Amino acid sequence: MKKNELLKETIKHIDIKAIDSTKIIDAMRDMSFTSRDTARAADILNMMIKEDGCTNMLTLAGSTSAGGCMQVYVDMIKANMIDVIVATGASIVDMDFFEALGFKHYRGTPHVDDRKLRELYVDRIYDTFIDEKELQVCDKTIKEITDSLETRPYSSREFIKEMGKYLTTHSKKKDSLVQVAYEHNVPIFCPAFSDSSAGFGLVLHQWERKGKPHVSIDSVKDFMELTQIKMEAKTSGLFMVGGGVPKNFAQDTVVCAEVLGKEVPMHQFAIQITVADVRDGACSSSTLKEASSWGKVDTIYEQMVFAEATSVVPLIVSYVYHKGDWKNRKKREWAKMFK
Repeated sequence: MKKNELLKETIKHIDIKAIDSTKIIDAMRDMSFTSRDTARAADILNMMIKEDGCTNMLTLAGSTSAGGCMQVYVDMIKANMIDVIVATGASIVDMDFFEALGFKHYRGTPHVDDRKLRELYVDRIYDTFIDEKELQVCDKTIKEITDSLETRPYSSREFIKEMGKYLTTHSKKKDSLVQVAYEHNVPIFCPAFSDSSAGFGLVLHQWERKGKPHVSIDSVKDFMELTQIKMEAKTSGLFMVGGGVPKNFAQDTVVCAEVLGKEVPMHQFAIQITVADVRDGACSSSTLKEASSWGKVDTIYEQMVFAEATSVVPLIVSYVYHKGDWKNRKKREWAKMFK
């Protein structure tokens, strides 16, 4: 194996604007099993978009961003379908910000000698390859941004806003989720921000300061800010890709508001796309119906879709895009709340 042979064919992000899935979703609605669940999820997402005053949150966990769905999420912002993003640090930094710096993800294979990949500094995400040396450039770019900031605690939203601002003059890619969200005033929260390439850059920043004033990430501030949005929103909907911390973080805003003394409605709409099994706690511990017992999610318009996300997310979002109801939707621009 040679490195240039492994890193040859790039992952291409699907364009839901160019593919109209309306007919296949309409057909799936009259089918069974995951097909019918997928169609109902598409219908609920469209309800979220049509509902007056509804704040829509996209939560991202897993590697769909590296796997070819990043443009889907960008187009959701551009089409005003989404008002808030809650994601893993990897989705935002190692996958999106990484590509904004001009780097790529490559088509690979799980049937490979991983020890040899390590020798070549090639990282593997199942059947996708990434250049570790390029990822380290990403780490150091995060440090560069960090070094330029006032030394104080930041919410991840505040820090990612600075990343978006940086990309307005440094991006080598047309559509970066971080930059597009910044330009459309869509806040991005990464409650486990340090569990990513950003973490390495932040550690290097603090290491060099050796106890002197430094930048840090305040995850409690994240929770408070996201809860503030939930308290100000008329109603809300969740489109959850994967589970993990982003799913629970977004759902918990209902409970947090109650702790702060303000009663808010449960999330009115909720979709989760996952392959996890609820029986062993792997489904971030709960289905959406179970989350209702905690006061997080209403059960009238909720849908679990048990499918690998790259296989159904493009179909669902393409359907909603080509329905066109997003064209009449009012922008929320929640990022302006924190200026």
